Amino acid sequence: MENKAAYSHRDPMLKKRDDFEDILEERRNSSDLRYALRCYTPVLYKNLIPCDANALKTMVLQSDQVHYVISQVSKETGRTAEDLQEEASGIVEEMAHRLQLSTVRFFAFALSKVFKTLFKSICVNEDGIQRLQQAIHEHPVVLLPSHRSYMDFLLMSLILYTYDLALPVIAAGMDFMGMKVVGEMLRMSGAFFIRRSFGGDKLYWAVFSEYVKTILKNGLAPVEFFLEGTRSRTSKSLTPKLGLLNIAMDPFLKGEVFDISLVPVSISYERILEETLYAREMLGVPKPKESTSGLFKARKILSEDYGSIHVYFGQPVSVRSLAEGRVNRCQFSLTPRHIPKRAGEDVQTFVNEAAYRLVRAQEENMVLKPWVLLASILLQSEDLESGIPLAELTEQALWLRDLCRQYGGFLHWPDHMTPSEVVSSSLTLHHGLVRISEGKVHLALNEEAQAGPVTPEEQVLNRAVPVMICTSYRNQALHVFVRPALLATAVHTAATNNKQEVFNTFSFLRNLFANEFILCPNATVQDFEEACFLLEKTGVVQLNQQEIIVTHRGHRTMGFLSRMLLPFIQGYQMVCAFLCEEATDALTEKEFVLAVRTFFIKKLRAGTLRYPEVLSSDLQKNALAALLRLGAVRKVKRAEQTSLKVNKVTINSLEDTLGGKLPTPKAATARL
Repeated sequence: MENKAAYSHRDPMLKKRDDFEDILEERRNSSDLRYALRCYTPVLYKNLIPCDANALKTMVLQSDQVHYVISQVSKETGRTAEDLQEEASGIVEEMAHRLQLSTVRFFAFALSKVFKTLFKSICVNEDGIQRLQQAIHEHPVVLLPSHRSYMDFLLMSLILYTYDLALPVIAAGMDFMGMKVVGEMLRMSGAFFIRRSFGGDKLYWAVFSEYVKTILKNGLAPVEFFLEGTRSRTSKSLTPKLGLLNIAMDPFLKGEVFDISLVPVSISYERILEETLYAREMLGVPKPKESTSGLFKARKILSEDYGSIHVYFGQPVSVRSLAEGRVNRCQFSLTPRHIPKRAGEDVQTFVNEAAYRLVRAQEENMVLKPWVLLASILLQSEDLESGIPLAELTEQALWLRDLCRQYGGFLHWPDHMTPSEVVSSSLTLHHGLVRISEGKVHLALNEEAQAGPVTPEEQVLNRAVPVMICTSYRNQALHVFVRPALLATAVHTAATNNKQEVFNTFSFLRNLFANEFILCPNATVQDFEEACFLLEKTGVVQLNQQEIIVTHRGHRTMGFLSRMLLPFIQGYQMVCAFLCEEATDALTEKEFVLAVRTFFIKKLRAGTLRYPEVLSSDLQKNALAALLRLGAVRKVKRAEQTSLKVNKVTINSLEDTLGGKLPTPKAATARL
């Protein structure tokens, strides 16, 4: 009993998750117009009277912080205070939301019709909604949804409207504002627009941060933003961006509110509308013309089936509880609140660790569909073209289903259907990606129709599109398997079974892939212990004080886990090979992805590179970020451009480590 208590916080099987309700069911059985025009009386923060958008703008412009920054910038630049006040007014005007219930009602009507056409169901955890309702009443609330599709914030607002909850104001990028009619409609449904980057523009930063803080301090509405900063085109969680989270926590740290509730929200799509668009974008293939004129212009999309969506509202996280014993708030009382002050290192570390914890909470409540498992299996087949016999695919899917559940994956496997029906239904939903011929399932490679002659390079890229789409579904499960996979790879790689040696290799790999997966800072030992616990609990390894020994029945699991990481290992190894063989001192950061892609296409055509997914610009950029972090590459500013200075000795050493000692696909299989 004692042992179980010691491990309970690490055992994913002990996680309790809520049940779901399909909000489209009622929509299919009642009038959309009545739904859009129904009485809407949301619970507000401490029952306060909402203030309109113009009053909010005035509060921001008259705030002490904005006045202080205007006087500072005036002193620094010699511009008059009136001139800067006018500029601040223009920034607020460009930025501010104009939330109107009439626009929300229009969206509710239109989206209800569109969503019923596109999706089988939109499932929401009602317990999460009740927790959110309570949180909104008690404290200012920040909603932090995952971001995989354009649909996300429309979906969030629709759900909150459906459940009679306060509508959020939503941070959106300026690119949406460029969509004339849509941009204004988004503004009127609660979006406020921020520039993607504003460098050292002190006035912009002051107005923007004051705008967000005024909403939060006064509990005017829940504030919603994407911790990842942008949509993930690969379905992997992105490294969190800290700017908005810093601003959101500021009112608590400065003692202006008692607490703030951060609510992670996990949005899981069975089939993503933009799947082909994302794959092409990652491959650098020009976007097809239809995409620019909006998702819904393509009638084809409205005639397709996109399966179900699961939206899970996680446990509200109290900033007060997070900060207890971590941050000394006294440092904020030394200067007046309105004077912008760079946060101390302890605060920066605290916000960074909180951001990772919140993204992990999003990941853990992502609902995985059977296709995610099928995609993982298909991508590991020896030959993508010849495929896997249907019966074998079904058997492997059942094996992986059980493993995924044992590792704490939130898997939605329909228990009322036979395994064959589940697999068949998944293959039908993703009919554009797979083909069944002679009893075998294989990826639909080489089937994209092309006008005119195709170059060998274009042929490689076209064949890679379905692989990239399939990879994005496999990626949805990576958070479940990544720690055990790092350990399995370390066990295969280390020269002996010695626990310390395996840990050292695990630590090296974890550090290398820190830009690739959500691996919390300063948590290497915890991740290693969690991976050991999962592999031991499932009978894959036996542990003693000194050694990690793979059991006879553990070989299948170890092989699967190792192969899951191999595309990343080979991708990083080949980036090192490119930097050794082809990079010149004149190579700029901008040219890097294109040059690497050309190098990879050459290797794929020659048959020396196995995984088409390494063509992903996301993987290539992450590899470069890792090499810069490890000091193997440096940025050197030259005239107008930043070029990359390669440390050939370090890169050679990394390439040898990744290519020599780490398993190649055949070596991994042979060793099982």
